[in-house]
Order: sequence, then C-alpha cells, then structure tokens
Amino acid sequence: MSNKRDGFFGRRDGHLIRNADSMHVIMPLIYPNRCDNEAYVSEIIDLTRVDEYLKQRNAGDPKFKYTLFHVIVAAMLKVIILRPKLNRFICNKNLYMREHYSASFTIKREFSDDAGEGLAFLYADPDDTFETLHRELYKQISNSKEGGSDTSSDALDMFNKMPRLILKTVMAFMRFLDRHGWIPESIVGTDPYYASVILSNLGSIKLKSGYHHLNNWGTTSLFVIVGEMKKRPFYNDDGSYTMRNSVELGLTIDERLADGYYYSKSIRLLKYILTHPECLDEPLGTPVDYK
Repeated sequence: MSNKRDGFFGRRDGHLIRNADSMHVIMPLIYPNRCDNEAYVSEIIDLTRVDEYLKQRNAGDPKFKYTLFHVIVAAMLKVIILRPKLNRFICNKNLYMREHYSASFTIKREFSDDAGEGLAFLYADPDDTFETLHRELYKQISNSKEGGSDTSSDALDMFNKMPRLILKTVMAFMRFLDRHGWIPESIVGTDPYYASVILSNLGSIKLKSGYHHLNNWGTTSLFVIVGEMKKRPFYNDDGSYTMRNSVELGLTIDERLADGYYYSKSIRLLKYILTHPECLDEPLGTPVDYK
C-alpha cells in the first residue's frame, strides 16, 4: 500500500479520479452509501474444461491440490486487472482508483461449529500467473489452518477487550478514519473489506450460491459467491441437452463505478476465462480475445 497522498482528498490505498464523466461524479453525491447501490448478477458456469484443467494440474499429486476455488480467485483477479474500472471504489462521496489488485476470503480452520476463522488477503500483480497465485494461496491457507494470526483478527481481539461504551466511541472514530482513508494499515492490513474483491466459497459447506450484500465499511465494491458444484442441463439450439458439471456464481457490484455495458463485457470475460482456464497460465495482465 502506498504512503503517498493525492492532495486533500488523498488516500494511501487509492488515488482520486479527476477526469470522471459528470454522471460518475454526481452519483456518489446523490447515492452516498455503497449498500444502496448494489447490482446483483448470477451466472452458471460449465466446468467441463475447468475439470480437465484441474485434473492435469493435479496429475502429479501435489501436496496442495489445485481446486475450483483457486481457479475462480485467479480468474477474478485477471478480470479486475484487464477491466480496471472494477478496481475503483467510492468513499466519502469521492471516486478512487485502487492502488493494488487484491482478493480476500475467510478460511474455516476446520469444519465444526466451534472452529474459528482466519482471514486471507492475496495481492496480485499483472505479471503473476495461476502458479504464483497458487503458491501464495498455499502459504496463507496453511498458515491460517495451523492457527497463525493476521493483523485484522488481532485488532478485533484487542477491541473486543474494551468496555462496551469505550468500544462504541472508538468504533465511531474508526468509521470517521475509514471514510477518509486514515486507518493505520496495521489494523486493516488483512481486513477483507479493503480488497478489490471478496470471495466466499459456500460450495465448500454444501450451500447454493446466492446474493451477498456489500458493506459501507472499507472499500470493496465487488463480492463473489461460489456455490456448490452440481450437474445441470445445458441446452443445444435444437432443444436437446447434455448434463454437465457446473457451478453458480453470484456477483454483487457497486453500480456507481461503471455503466451496464462495461459490467456486461466484464462478466463475458470472466465466463470466457472459466471456460478457457489455460488463459491463467499466461500472466494475469496478458489480454484475452473474448469478444
């Protein structure tokens, strides 16, 4: 995260967009809250080629298996890099471009009612590939499952020890700092709501995909829910169909960042990557001909 600020409206995690068109300047003033500007999109993805891709990746029986969730994390980061308006965010009624590409998600340390959760925060670069992201995922997931801590969870534990009245006062001050981008990185360094995209793998706990709200805290403007894999019918032009392995994705997006056409092309790019996963073997910044 950069320590530079862009004038009075500057933040460490993003720079103010000064050449936005009038609509995207006015909209945050009319509709200031992120949660009031959610657009929801649901997509069914044919996993035929992803399944084959993962089979090839796992042929050598690696210690840390390649999974569908890993593919989706990498695909989302590639889409955000190639479609940069998805990496914008609005805070304090101003439109910013994020200074980094990142994905976050929670990690259930074990599948039991009483097991704790950890936070994973993955930074990406246009030169990264699926292989480099997979290595970083292994580090973060294994650290969390082994009981390792993260900065945001440590901060929450510290706040939780405060008397309730003091805690409410401190959190009111924190919300003020959040609006202006002044919260120390030592507190929000792994807060998922400061990432480019948050992902939630509900399929891992046998749940369907569905809508998930955005949050007025932080800067995240894109949320992706990954549902349970299942066989679904895919229809041909003549009305016949084949049953194929598939997954449903639910995407919630802050509609103030771009127009519907931009979002539509971004979704088409995501679907193309997930049906042509070999794209991820190239650097994330490598363009994809998906039109």
